Amino acid sequence: MKQIVYKIFTKSVGAYINLLSYLAPTKAIQLAYNLFSKPRDGKLQVDQLPTVLQQAQTQTLSFQNQKIQTYTWPGNSHVILLVHGWESNASRWEKLLPYLTKTGSTIVALDGPAHGLSSGTTFNIPHYAEFLHQVVQHFQPQTLIGHSLGGKTCLYYQSIYQSDDLKKMVILGAPSDFKIILDNYITLLSLNSRILTGLKKYYRDVFQLNTDEFAGQHFAKNILTQGFLAHDEQDQVVLIHEGKKIATSWKNATFITTTGLGHSMHDHNLYEKISQFIQN
Repeated sequence: MKQIVYKIFTKSVGAYINLLSYLAPTKAIQLAYNLFSKPRDGKLQVDQLPTVLQQAQTQTLSFQNQKIQTYTWPGNSHVILLVHGWESNASRWEKLLPYLTKTGSTIVALDGPAHGLSSGTTFNIPHYAEFLHQVVQHFQPQTLIGHSLGGKTCLYYQSIYQSDDLKKMVILGAPSDFKIILDNYITLLSLNSRILTGLKKYYRDVFQLNTDEFAGQHFAKNILTQGFLAHDEQDQVVLIHEGKKIATSWKNATFITTTGLGHSMHDHNLYEKISQFIQN
């Protein structure tokens, strides 16, 4: 029943946006972008933080009148920075934290734009990379770990900023092609070609981003940092061929596949391998 209601709702919204594209095209494109980019989950309340985040040292960084929430679990001089994905927040790393703590490292996690306690209402990778850059400059990590769109953001970040301080990157279940995500959104809402063309132009004008070429596999070609790339064969959110695309381009990365972990990729054996990769 819920699926039927959701399908009716999405098609109704799509029909409204399609109609609006003829009456007020600029407004229609902005609405389509806002719906596409606004997370429906992942926000946090200060007085209701998950226990794992209550145990961390919190710090809020400022960037262009926005706030970036960070959480730190102190350790030695080696700093690991954790970058979550879409509709998530820093608490998603709770199961990995014990393995990273054993390395003795200082562990830092951030909430992305419009997620957790960070400010914002919409999310996109270029904006997330700007957040990431502020956090990297402040904490000076040697290792980045990113999951899903957080992983793709790490790839984009390092391909653009080329930080020499970053020695290792761990990327889990990351998508490659933005075009696939955008096409799926268009299909879900049955949006017309005017909206698709308008969204592509919006990304090009506002973010200087070509949606057909905005792909993790392209970013990875420019990355010299040592990488550990993992993807689950049964991931239904980001299909494994997306991870394989990135792996073929990232010359200095080890690619492994897992089975039965799905998109979350929480697993003892995987986390042990990540810990070993960081320490070696």
